[in-house]
Amino acid sequence: MRKFKYAAGAFAVLAGVQLAQADTLDIVKKRGFVQCGVTTGFAGFSAPDAKGNWQGLDIDMCRAVAAAVFGDASKYKAVPLNSQQRFTALQSGEIDLLARNTTVTQQRDTALGAIHVGINFYDGQGFLVLKSLGVKSAKELNGATVCMQTGTSNENTMADWARANKVDYKPVVIEQFNEVVNAFAAGRCDVFTTDASGLASIRISKMEKPDDYVVLPEIISKEPLGPFVRQGDDGWLNIAKWSLNAMIGAEELGVTSANVDEQLKSTNPNVQRLLGVTAGAGKNMGVDEKWAYNIVKQVGNYGESFERNVGQGSALKIQRGLNAQWTNGGLMYALPVR
Repeated sequence: MRKFKYAAGAFAVLAGVQLAQADTLDIVKKRGFVQCGVTTGFAGFSAPDAKGNWQGLDIDMCRAVAAAVFGDASKYKAVPLNSQQRFTALQSGEIDLLARNTTVTQQRDTALGAIHVGINFYDGQGFLVLKSLGVKSAKELNGATVCMQTGTSNENTMADWARANKVDYKPVVIEQFNEVVNAFAAGRCDVFTTDASGLASIRISKMEKPDDYVVLPEIISKEPLGPFVRQGDDGWLNIAKWSLNAMIGAEELGVTSANVDEQLKSTNPNVQRLLGVTAGAGKNMGVDEKWAYNIVKQVGNYGESFERNVGQGSALKIQRGLNAQWTNGGLMYALPVR
């Protein structure tokens, strides 16, 4: 059985390498839209609204790439994937871009035929508990049952942290994310552990009485989240990477969806290069010179996307923290367009 599983995995990686050697940009253009792998529903990051329209920080990454390639941010298709499916779908060519709250790790960047595009959210693993338990610290969780999703980095991180802090716990590991949430809500476990952003999303969008729950203060890992593409196609990697950088850089330069047309008249050479007034960046990637203009006009800069989806303009109300611009004490630092 192990041999068969290994062979299937090896075949998927090989198929991914062959696809990556093809021109993904050409494939996407001929298809007419970007196939974008997203979650099965994660409020603030990728989830359908009441009308079935997908919204979220990660969805804005899908839209940004579509805007760069087609000049139309709507030309993408959201492909819902769970944690176990996501890399296989990328390897096999089912999706062109994985934009699904995925932690960048050395193993994922080197052994799965995938490579990360950049970081669009700096996060860390935390704990959600009922206030009625009276727990103030994760170190008080000795003997607790802990719900988590299989196929994620949360399992190993939890095991490492518990061993280091001499905390005994009983894992309740479930494959489907919504089933993990339901198990926690039903009281099958004392604790839910995942990325802190996920806990904020779960508390607000999934719990019947959000005020009955609290996120504990400990963050036990670094979870830099970002999109992935297949290895071997540097041209497609460049488009995805620079689409993210365009959003981050636009915020730094003060270019927004509201003022981007006015900014076309800017005398700032950095703004001129970003918006295609000074040509070159688009040609370098095989897309229109207005690629970044289209991203900012239709999707917004990174700060706009953050505030709308997960920040103070959203139900989650997550503080910028590490996701603030580097000029404001955060880690968001755009690479220069020049």
